[in-house]
Amino acid sequence: MIPNVLTFLIWGATMSLRDKNLVKKIESKHEVMTYLERLHYALKSGKADIRFQRKRMSDENKDERYTNRFTFLNLFQDEDEVDVLKRELARLGYQDYIETVKDSDFPERSDWRVFGKKYSCQDVYIKIRVELLNVKGNGKHNSIFVMSFHFAEYDFSEHDFPYRKNGGK
Repeated sequence: MIPNVLTFLIWGATMSLRDKNLVKKIESKHEVMTYLERLHYALKSGKADIRFQRKRMSDENKDERYTNRFTFLNLFQDEDEVDVLKRELARLGYQDYIETVKDSDFPERSDWRVFGKKYSCQDVYIKIRVELLNVKGNGKHNSIFVMSFHFAEYDFSEHDFPYRKNGGK
């Protein structure tokens, strides 16, 4: 029997909240909370394999300040990356949710969820995708692949967050 594996992809390439060519929506508070409950359960289970892409090909065309590597070196210098990601993803709340974005490159895949948090007075952009996959014999039930966790290219506004008290809705 092949177990189901819940894979979380965290992504944040050169697109920004200001990109108007994307198909976006705001999910209900209940949908966001359910999504986060699944993420938190996977992290707490102890059966999640977390992989982090420290340097990406798209980083070559980016300002270094907006890369995973730069962000981690500045925020979590002496900490294990996997431990940091487990801790910080577990701290995401519905109030950190910004929007859901359709993947125009791979429309058959699930949507991206965009979150934002403040660290050391700087906004950090986090984009997540959840997919169910079948994986044979890896001994893990959940796989979390972190592709991006970096300083935001644009400052967040309270209006970017639909479920914060000052953000609306």
